[in-house]
Amino acid sequence: MAEDTTVPKLNFDYWLDKAIEWGQATTLESQKDVCLHLPQLQEFLHQLYETIKLLGSTVAIQQFPLIGQLLGRLCWNPFVIGYDESQKTLMLCLCCLYSSEPQNTVELKANSWIRSLLCHLLCSSKWESNEAETSTFISALGYTSADYYCRLVKNMVISLVTELRENQFNGLKIQESTSASRVNAVSIFCVPLITLPDLTPLLETLLFYHGGSSKEILSSEFLEAVNEAFLKKKISLSESAVFSLWLRHLPSLEKATLHLLDQLFSIRLNSLEEVAQVIKDSLLPQAASHPAIFRIVNEIFKNALMETDGTSEVMTIIQVFTHLFLQTHQNEYKQHKFPLKAYFPYHHQLLVRALIRRPFELPTAYWSQHLKHISDMVKALVEDINISSLIGLFEIWYLVACFGEWLDIAAEQLLKAAVEPDAVLWLLAFHYCPKNENQQRTQTMVEAEAVYNHLMKLFSCADLSLKDLEAAVHRIRGIEQCCNQRLTAHLLTYFLLFSPGGHKLAQECMYHITETTDAGKEVYNLLIRTAYRFNRSGEENQRTVKLLNELLQKLTLKV
Repeated sequence: MAEDTTVPKLNFDYWLDKAIEWGQATTLESQKDVCLHLPQLQEFLHQLYETIKLLGSTVAIQQFPLIGQLLGRLCWNPFVIGYDESQKTLMLCLCCLYSSEPQNTVELKANSWIRSLLCHLLCSSKWESNEAETSTFISALGYTSADYYCRLVKNMVISLVTELRENQFNGLKIQESTSASRVNAVSIFCVPLITLPDLTPLLETLLFYHGGSSKEILSSEFLEAVNEAFLKKKISLSESAVFSLWLRHLPSLEKATLHLLDQLFSIRLNSLEEVAQVIKDSLLPQAASHPAIFRIVNEIFKNALMETDGTSEVMTIIQVFTHLFLQTHQNEYKQHKFPLKAYFPYHHQLLVRALIRRPFELPTAYWSQHLKHISDMVKALVEDINISSLIGLFEIWYLVACFGEWLDIAAEQLLKAAVEPDAVLWLLAFHYCPKNENQQRTQTMVEAEAVYNHLMKLFSCADLSLKDLEAAVHRIRGIEQCCNQRLTAHLLTYFLLFSPGGHKLAQECMYHITETTDAGKEVYNLLIRTAYRFNRSGEENQRTVKLLNELLQKLTLKV
């Protein structure tokens, strides 16, 4: 008795016989018979959907073992799927039969079969066929095959979006747990169709959907497929939809970050404006306004930096990303803005506030004081007895390196004698040699002072020869300590840019450095960072800007 009231009686065998009899309705007799029975069939399909939804997929299959054969035959009958809401109801039946957590090979095969049927319903093999090849049914309606199926797609998307937004299926409120399985099934149904333009509203609705459960309700296959299509520019999504995707699916965020790094390494970029544009287009700086996304992206950058032994290319990318992130963060409305301590280590907040001050926010006359303030804070942290681990040391170094614009300004101010040399030299020595094992940083400091003093004696000389700079070039050639080589290259490059006599020797000296040392890429990245800074600040010394552009053109062909 209870069973009769719970499960509606269905004339299942009758409709299975009819489906077998009709086939794909290729004869005039079968077409007439299908048309005669379509209203009753639609009512049966609706009852079947309600029954499957009530029983669950496992029980429904047990009660109707041939349900797959019935649905499969009906899905391939063009007269059936072209009538009223038959296609929609067939899809809902298939979604209900889909196992969100398959337990055995039978259920896995069933899921694969269901996905292929769902794909067929919206991506018919006649989707792009010629007018002459379209079915008799579609032609009789006055549509081309493409128009007909596009209308079906749009109607289906509108229907599903409405249902998701109202948290109901077929107009009936359902329990949260059941709703989660339905949403999961809909996300699975979207996987083979993700690149269809008309599906975008449904994709975004799913990405914004949260059923109140702590467990992810969307299929991981769906999330991965959406991310893959977005990264390959096969689909266009709103920024908020992309951010929602990355927040709810960590593997997608990780893949997006690695994809950006691969993209930047695989193409020839001649300016940081190009680098910045590629990074902006990835949407990662904008998404990083959410602290969880920022911290994950930052960790991936840290790992990339360590795996590449701190190459200047990776460091430059990180610095541009940090700059773009800060732009986005500072443009956020106050009510939506997270505090800086949500992004950076809380115990380094004073240093973060100092580094985060962009140079153009301060008068040039205050740069010297600000750099000394940064250097003193970094030195105090490094020498703190609590900072005894390499991890703690790396975190301080990485934090300073992310704001590398101040390091470049430090070298420039140093050579212009506009800053206290000891503090700034120590900051640069720390950047290039953070560890002081076996007195490495101390030795780097000694080397830096020697190079600096030598260059400062020559800075005001208008008539220089390459021989005058041999000592500095010779130090760059030394391979005993890479950090010494890189720091010396930094100081010498800026000497050539900013000293009166350095301009005449710049190209010849750069040729010697790039031809006889391994510092070519280091110098090139330093120059494109400087050009990027000049372009944003509106550098007034046109002679220096012209020289910088000439050097970049020459070095572009070499590195």
